[in-house]
Amino acid sequence: MAEWTSDANQALTLSLVRAPEDEQVLGEEESYTDFHPAFTYPIFGEDEKIYGYTDLVIDLRFASSSLVQFLDVTHAKKLASSSTVDDVKGTLTGFMPSDYYTDEKAFLARVEEDANTFRPPGQLISSYTRPAPQFSGSKGKAVEQLETLDPESEDAIVFEIYHTTWDTPGFRELHRRMQLFILLFIEGGSYIQEDEDNWEFFVLYEKRKRRTSPNVSTYHFVGYSSLYPFYCYPEKIRLRLSQFVILPPYHRSGHGSELYNAIYQYVLSRPDIAELTVEDPAEAFEDLRDKNDLLMLLGHQQFMEEGFGGGSVSHGGGRAGGVGKGGRSGRGGTASVSAKGKLGPPTDKPWAEKWRTEMKLAGRQFNRLVEMLILLRLDPTDSRGQRAFRLQVKERLYRFNFEILAQMEKQERLDKLEETFQIQTTDYMRILALLSH
Repeated sequence: MAEWTSDANQALTLSLVRAPEDEQVLGEEESYTDFHPAFTYPIFGEDEKIYGYTDLVIDLRFASSSLVQFLDVTHAKKLASSSTVDDVKGTLTGFMPSDYYTDEKAFLARVEEDANTFRPPGQLISSYTRPAPQFSGSKGKAVEQLETLDPESEDAIVFEIYHTTWDTPGFRELHRRMQLFILLFIEGGSYIQEDEDNWEFFVLYEKRKRRTSPNVSTYHFVGYSSLYPFYCYPEKIRLRLSQFVILPPYHRSGHGSELYNAIYQYVLSRPDIAELTVEDPAEAFEDLRDKNDLLMLLGHQQFMEEGFGGGSVSHGGGRAGGVGKGGRSGRGGTASVSAKGKLGPPTDKPWAEKWRTEMKLAGRQFNRLVEMLILLRLDPTDSRGQRAFRLQVKERLYRFNFEILAQMEKQERLDKLEETFQIQTTDYMRILALLSH
């Protein structure tokens, strides 16, 4: 049995294929081919095994711009009994649009054509730059260049984020190709229905100049997010982030944070949106969200001054007239929370609600961020502050878990609250440590 059983995650090999001229500008450590999915159970079953083949290779390639697909399935040997052999191609293509290629030469010609003609659909809402790998040099030099690098420079890679809906010309076809990444990289991910009209999307592309033709730039898919609006009393909407994926070749480069922050700034720009929420976030995304929300608050001058008292805060300012990323030096202050500020503890609830509404953050998320900010500044020798902080966190935990805790005896309830408080504060310290990374 083992001889004829393949691990579906290892057998399925993914590649983002670029035209030859676009490959010439890649750095030595850049690779966008031959990576594997995190999950295949939505396609091949819960155990993620494929039976009936030896040395099975499922070669699934995407044109890096348009995501047009090529599929080739090879194996060394195949069992003769058709009733027990899994139909690899038939199963996988059930999740793909019908316009995929099986002829490699025709596919590569399409890659070349798309590289020259593809332009991202939708409205450009944000862009940022990264140094080209051959230009980065030392880590310090690369970081230094992030803020000053001219997007028109030959040493710059520009990343652009586009907002789209189902009504955006050409997007439905593109989405049918990109949605496979949801199954392969989001645990519990599933396809969304095209007949649900109100979906909004944010798609991130790499825009790269060609070395031989510096006036020509080509686009390469990096990742995307989908969001759905819900009614929010009395006359606004609540935008819920449902799916969020950055492909593995682009991991650990800050692209997830850039995409999330672009979505957040877009939400702030829309007067009809009351708040941004997240549907059942995975732990890695929750960390990304917490880190960026904290940096946003720490860089917001007025919020920090009111929260901790005007004379106790060093800050990096914020965007004029609204919430912005600002600087990050706010977390470096040494003043304790005993300074007269609205964050307390205990936090001034009407003041906090005013800011939560202005920043368009969901209630639980904002309360957690407030608790982390207090913990960041809390003097361990301030017994009154420590007690007020503990009571504030426990009150929120009690309200959030009321139905379960209400069924417990008093002492059991108190013990459970204390245990949950300790777990929560330990996790807060872990998240706060991410701010320096």
